[in-house]
Amino acid sequence: MDKYNNRETIKNTSFLSTFFSTNKDGKTKFSYRMKRWILVIAIHLLFFLSFAIDIQILEGTLNGSRFLGFHMIDIFTSMQVYLATYKLPINMLIGASTILIFYMIVGGRSYCAWVCPYGIISEVGEKFHNSLVNKNIIKERKFDHRVRHFFWFIFLALSSFSGYLVFETFNVIGILSRMIAYGWSLAFLWVVVIFLFEVFVSRRAWCTYICPIGTTYGYIGKVSALRIEWNDNCDSCMVCHDVCFEPQVLEITKKKYKEQIADKKIKTQYITGADCTLCGRCADVCHADALNFDFRLKGIV
Repeated sequence: MDKYNNRETIKNTSFLSTFFSTNKDGKTKFSYRMKRWILVIAIHLLFFLSFAIDIQILEGTLNGSRFLGFHMIDIFTSMQVYLATYKLPINMLIGASTILIFYMIVGGRSYCAWVCPYGIISEVGEKFHNSLVNKNIIKERKFDHRVRHFFWFIFLALSSFSGYLVFETFNVIGILSRMIAYGWSLAFLWVVVIFLFEVFVSRRAWCTYICPIGTTYGYIGKVSALRIEWNDNCDSCMVCHDVCFEPQVLEITKKKYKEQIADKKIKTQYITGADCTLCGRCADVCHADALNFDFRLKGIV
């Protein structure tokens, strides 16, 4: 991608080109998408190798794992376990606390963009979906993204009422993570169903409207230290909205916002919306360099 000379929208950019970006000097480097994919693949390769050849670096799955002996437990999984059994073993408490502290620093829903294996599959589905929409084969269908809070509550309530981790039956992330680490299962067919739904019905539906794991990390993300920072170089070209997984978090880039703050002399502001996944796609396409990663606590550090 050459964001300084092109409007790098979804429509006019090939999928493969999004893995590289060109800087002002004309040099090519890895885009944030490439960096994300490398990290996601590396994490799950470690899960696989730790089980397959017993290298014992990253053992388990995304629900619960050990990294060099340190316990790490998914927060939503821990909540389900507690509501289902009204018990929380000390190793789960320690593991969930470790994850909580980590994502309070690096950004809550960064889990969705930088760790979740279904994120990669969903991005591929997104490309197919957009191609079908552009060719008028299907229609774009959007729903209220706030419905994810309803699903978050329902799945926790089901754990409490039933005594089982009901969500794990439908959890495409857990299914994929277990399949990568331990091998194929028929549950993967459910992942295929969700993928086809996203291709033919609604773009990135699982991540945007359903997944309570992402919703949980989003709640944490409201106070996280690592954020996307907006500056007044922004010319409201709206390309960032076109490529963003959760465009509602980028209201700050709209022209009406700049008009509202014109007299307040605001030069920079953080994107603090809970739905931001810190995927970096907005920074990859912003020709004005108005959107960049920033650590909110750097003044203290």
